[in-house]
Amino acid sequence: MNKPENHILVIFGALGDLTKRKLIPSIFHLKKHGMLPEKFAIIGTGRRDHSHETFRQKMQDALKEFSEDENVDESQVKDFISSLYFAVMDFTKDNDYVELKKKLQEIQKALGIGGNVIYYLATPPSLYGVIPIDLANHGMNDQSDGWKKVIIEKPFGYDLESAKELNAKLLKHYKEEQIYRIDHYLGKETVQNIFVTRFANGVFEPLWNRNFIHHVEITSAENIGVENRGGYYDGSGALRDMVQNHLLQVTGVIAMEPPITFESNAIRNETIKVFQSLRRMTLEEVENNVIRGQYGAATVRGEKLAGYREEKGVKKDSRTETYVAIKMFIDNWRWGGVPFYIRTGKRLPTRVTEVVIHFKPTPHSIFGTREANNDSCNQLVLRIQPDEGLLLKIGMKTPGSGYTVQTVNMDFHYSELKNEPIPSAYQRLLHDCMIGDSTLFARADAVEACWSFVQPIIDFWKTNKKSKVYGYPAGTWGPEHSDSLIDEPGITWRYPCRNLSGDGLYCEL
Repeated sequence: MNKPENHILVIFGALGDLTKRKLIPSIFHLKKHGMLPEKFAIIGTGRRDHSHETFRQKMQDALKEFSEDENVDESQVKDFISSLYFAVMDFTKDNDYVELKKKLQEIQKALGIGGNVIYYLATPPSLYGVIPIDLANHGMNDQSDGWKKVIIEKPFGYDLESAKELNAKLLKHYKEEQIYRIDHYLGKETVQNIFVTRFANGVFEPLWNRNFIHHVEITSAENIGVENRGGYYDGSGALRDMVQNHLLQVTGVIAMEPPITFESNAIRNETIKVFQSLRRMTLEEVENNVIRGQYGAATVRGEKLAGYREEKGVKKDSRTETYVAIKMFIDNWRWGGVPFYIRTGKRLPTRVTEVVIHFKPTPHSIFGTREANNDSCNQLVLRIQPDEGLLLKIGMKTPGSGYTVQTVNMDFHYSELKNEPIPSAYQRLLHDCMIGDSTLFARADAVEACWSFVQPIIDFWKTNKKSKVYGYPAGTWGPEHSDSLIDEPGITWRYPCRNLSGDGLYCEL
C-alpha cells in the first residue's frame, strides 16, 4: 500500500453537501485504514462564519450521519476532527486569498507538514476558472517548496468551447499532472474491474472485437427525479450531466486497446484514442440516432410523482431532457460496424448501471430457431451498481427428450468477497490523487474529445426548436420511441432488474 506524503487538503466549498456526504466520510475511512500520511490536515473554506470548533462539530455530525460504518468509534472521530480547520472566504475577493495563504503557512509551520497541498474545488462550476487562477496569482501554485494539485469536479465546461477555454486558463498556471478532473464513476470498484475482466482473462480478450460482438449496451438508470436540483438540472440535462462524462468514460474503458503497462499515461493514451474515434454525427444524423425524453407525472406503487415541469426550479415550458438514448459507432479496426447503444434517465423503474456485451449468435442453427433469437444469444453483463458483479448468459439443454435450448445464468457477486471491504469511489480517487496516480482522472484532451462528440447533438437541439422531446410516464423505461434506435428484428434494450442474481427469473424493483 502506497502511503501519501505529508500534505494539507484545502476544500473550497466545505459547507456544502459534497463535503458532508462524500469527502469527509471518505477521508475519515482513509485515516481509519492507515492510508493517510503521518502529518495531515484539512482546511475547509466557505462564506459563512465558522470557528475551527464549530466546523469540527459540523463535520463530526456529518460523519455520524453519512459514514458507511454502522458503529463509528468516537475516539477515532475525535482524533480525526482535531486535524480540521476553517477559513472564512469570499472566493471572489483578493484579500481573502492573502488571508488563506497566511493561515495555510501557519498550519504548515505548526504541524511541520511542509509545502505539499491539494486544493479541492467542491464549488459551483462557475468558480472552476476563478479559484485556481486566484491561487496562482498569489503564488499558491508554486511547487518550489512541495507539490500543488487541484481537484476539479464535473461538469468540466458547459460545451466544447467553454471546456477548451477552461483548460487553457488552467494550463496557463498549472501543469497537466497537477490537475485532477474527477469523475466518481471511474472510482467505482466495478468499473475498475472491467480492466481486469478484459486484460487478465484469456477467454474474453480474443472475443472483444467486431468479429464476435454484435452490439454493446450501456445503461445508467435512476429511479429518483431531479430532487432539489431543478434549477441546476434545467440548465444541464441528461446529456451534459451523464453522457458527456460518466457514460463516455465507461465506453472508453470498454472499448480501449490493451495498454503496454498498467500505468497512468499508458491507460489514458488508449482511452483518448477511443474518444477520438467516436463517429461525429452530422446535424441530420442526430435526429435518427438520438432520442431525448422528459418524464411526466404518474402514480408509482401508490405514490403520486410530479412531472419534470412541475418540479421546483424547472421552467414550465422546459425542453431539457431527463432521458437520452444514443446509437453511436467507434470507427477503428477493433469496433468498425459495431453499434454502441447508451442510455440514461431519471424516474426510471430502478437504479441500475451496467454494461452488456451482446455476442453474435452462432452462424448456423442446428437446434431449431430459438438459439438464433436475440434473447438467447450469449451476453456478458458487467454490473456497476447495485448488486455489483458479473453475469454470463449461455445456452444449455433443458432436461428431457429433444434438444430444447434454454438461457441460463452464471454469476459472480462482489458481496461474496466478504473479507475485502469495497472502498467508496471518493476514497479511491482521493487516495489516488494523494499518491499522484492520475489513471482514473480525465486528461484535458479526453475532456475535449468527449465534448467534441456531444457538441453536434447540443447544436442540433439548440438550432432546431421543433426537435422532438418525447414524454414518458415516471416509473417506466423512457420513451417507447427509444426502441426504434435498435433497428434490427428481435432486438430490444435489455430491461435490467435491481437484482443481478436470478436475472430473468424474478425482478426486485
